Amino acid sequence: MKTSLVASVIGLGVGESHIAGYESHAHCSVAKLCDFDKEVLKEVGSRHQGKLLTSDPEDIICDPNIDIVSIASYDDFHKDQVIGSLQNGKHVFVEKPLCVSSSELSSIVAVMRDHPKLTLSSNLILRKCPRFLELRKRIQSGELGQIFHMESSYDYGRLNKLTDGWRGRMPDYSVTLGGGIHLIDLMSWVTGERFTEVFAYGNKLATQNSSFSGHSLTSAIMKSSSGCTTSLTSNFGSVTPHHHKLCVYGTDGTFEQSHMNASYFFSRDPTVEPENVDSPYPGTHKGNLLYDFVDSIIGEKQPLVKAQEVVDAMSVALAIDESIKSQSPQPVNHQDLDD
Repeated sequence: MKTSLVASVIGLGVGESHIAGYESHAHCSVAKLCDFDKEVLKEVGSRHQGKLLTSDPEDIICDPNIDIVSIASYDDFHKDQVIGSLQNGKHVFVEKPLCVSSSELSSIVAVMRDHPKLTLSSNLILRKCPRFLELRKRIQSGELGQIFHMESSYDYGRLNKLTDGWRGRMPDYSVTLGGGIHLIDLMSWVTGERFTEVFAYGNKLATQNSSFSGHSLTSAIMKSSSGCTTSLTSNFGSVTPHHHKLCVYGTDGTFEQSHMNASYFFSRDPTVEPENVDSPYPGTHKGNLLYDFVDSIIGEKQPLVKAQEVVDAMSVALAIDESIKSQSPQPVNHQDLDD
């Protein structure tokens, strides 16, 4: 296994933050930057002297000297760039979502099965939030007892990105794939639950007078293999700051995070004060998973966000969107990479 890796980045919006993430690791450097917008490419390149610049992703995907490809392009480009990178022997770190349809996911899974020695991960960054790391530890220690219900809302607070940005120009843009997937992954990760069935609705009320044609809100009920129930709302129309609301109900305790604060409750007695949470939130940055990703490749171990977990979160999000279309409950079609 190589002990020094060369990475490159496709898409220089959020992808610019990947550069520092890679180069925080002593055994990784970034060689090339790519964006189809030549003005963006020039501007970002000026801040990162010494990187080769290209507007053609194939210059990265097909370069035999590149070990890792970071994909931060528009969502509907992800599938082809992920598959091309894997087929050219690259490890892949991709911004969520991994792709935009069930057929695309099946195609990626098939290629991943053919390349089991390559590492794939996604930027499900809430796993690095100190507050949620603490929550996971307390759940796994049994402090909250058996988890029987969760409630969550991905409050985007950036409606203009639907009505004015590239998301509004993308056919069938999914707020579940684009936002709610963070909480799908988070809730599965902190509890160890694997969601098996969903039933969802959506509406367009917040964007009904705009050019955006998709659902600006989706709301789903999910069931896990243990019987735990969960609600998830992907709310891109919220008049709020960007936020991740979360309640986790256990038989011995409850965690609650609202826009105002976060607390643990260990009593039903209203005179007993909750335990206020002061661990940082969000307390992390977009490139913070990349050190671990590089380390996992060098050490031949699993990254913090494993490829199977990326596929699982995608499968749940896609089932939610399918439930909205069919107006019926949908099973989650989990695709195991070891098959």
